[in-house]
Amino acid sequence: SAAADDALDAIAAGWTYVQMHTGDPGAAGTSNVATETTRDQASFAAASSNVLTTNAALSWTTVAATETWTHFTVWSAATDGTFGWSGTVTNGSVVIGADVEIPAGDLDASFVLAS
Repeated sequence: SAAADDALDAIAAGWTYVQMHTGDPGAAGTSNVATETTRDQASFAAASSNVLTTNAALSWTTVAATETWTHFTVWSAATDGTFGWSGTVTNGSVVIGADVEIPAGDLDASFVLAS
């Protein structure tokens, strides 16, 4: 719906910094933070059909540990800031010393509308 798309666009305007986690980040978004603590800034296309999607790649350079990223959080700032929302990751294994990229279009947020 147009209202859901407008709400997603408002969310994207306030929270754009993505941080990775090795487990559920919890209600405050601060649990299980990945060894790579840098937040990368996401760019989102306008929401469409109740889905918000990145329109540019997210990347982390020379990741410091081999671990599996299972969740992500989205924040209002590169450090500190306000926790906005979180989600789960598929295919999240990363290798020490490697560059990691989430391609454009591969990080999504959506509303499931009740009927």
